[in-house]
Amino acid sequence: MLKHTILFGIGGILYLIIELLWRGSSHWSMFILGGACFLVVGLINEKNRGRLPLLLQMLISSIIITVLEFVTGYIVNIRMGLGVWDYSELPYNIMGQVCLLYTVLWFLLSFVCIVADDKLREVLFGEEKQKYRII
Repeated sequence: MLKHTILFGIGGILYLIIELLWRGSSHWSMFILGGACFLVVGLINEKNRGRLPLLLQMLISSIIITVLEFVTGYIVNIRMGLGVWDYSELPYNIMGQVCLLYTVLWFLLSFVCIVADDKLREVLFGEEKQKYRII
């Protein structure tokens, strides 16, 4: 439980930093979303232990991140009216909360998350070094 709490916190902080660099601003809800996404990607990675090809793991991760982003956006932006983000101007968006462009970016960023999760587990928790299969 402590390991997952630490990974959640690291993911939340990293996501806030990425948002600040990408958009110039962020919101506290992005810490929760980022932590949840990093934790879920890490759990897929933890259960996988090299059985899933890396590209498939990245695809699954990007879909899950997109779903989590939609749920968060629906709650934070639509229900609570906080307007943290709005993708309405981007093509192939769903209710302005998710869009194809960001799903593709999550696919690419999930590679970084998978490798970072493995390195953190190796360094902080003494887990064995992960081996990857591309396909």
